[in-house]
Amino acid sequence: MGVIQTISDWDKSAFFYLNGHHNMLMDYVMTLFTLTPVWLLFYGVSLYVIIRKYGRKSIPIILSLALIILFSDQISGLLKHSVMRLRPSNDPAVAPLAHVFFKSGGLYGFVSAHAANAFSFATFTSLLFRSRGYAIFIYPWACLIAYTRIYLGVHYPGDILGGAILGALVGVGVFKLLIFAETKAFPVHPYQRSKLNISELINVVGAATLVVFFTFSTIILMLNNDLL
Repeated sequence: MGVIQTISDWDKSAFFYLNGHHNMLMDYVMTLFTLTPVWLLFYGVSLYVIIRKYGRKSIPIILSLALIILFSDQISGLLKHSVMRLRPSNDPAVAPLAHVFFKSGGLYGFVSAHAANAFSFATFTSLLFRSRGYAIFIYPWACLIAYTRIYLGVHYPGDILGGAILGALVGVGVFKLLIFAETKAFPVHPYQRSKLNISELINVVGAATLVVFFTFSTIILMLNNDLL
């Protein structure tokens, strides 16, 4: 019990440190970054690259992407209601000291579905594209999505770590399932996935960069004109 309490104390200390650095600009930027619709351009370009690259063979890949989100969401929900760890925004001893912005979220927080979804997507697509440059880009992106949850006061770092581990396991598991299905479908000549080329990498990274640029630009413009 002493070890668990010590880990919990460390987790709360890390939360207060990471959650304690905030300002008005980042409050709104992090709120937008945590919302899935904000990243639709990035997801759309990623989907376009997959469809153009693999043609009709992209169908099982798209189904696999749907599976990783389904598994990440459902398993995260099951863990939340099994562990029943209060979010910092809902903990009476923590919430008054935390910087909670946007909304407090559901009652329980372990594990973070945002972190699970982001890391399952990052892991699955990294295995799919087999590009070091893409991996260097996508994992910091996943960390950014996960960090927004700490910044906004709705998750402890431990919730994020648990979600990241869950997401990575889901990403690897579904990718192996995809390879198994391909091998069964094409027992003589299973098609080999080609690596992400430089132009495709630029398209994907460029889309994410545009989202970040326009998000910051929009918030700065609105703050300067007293619209927020």
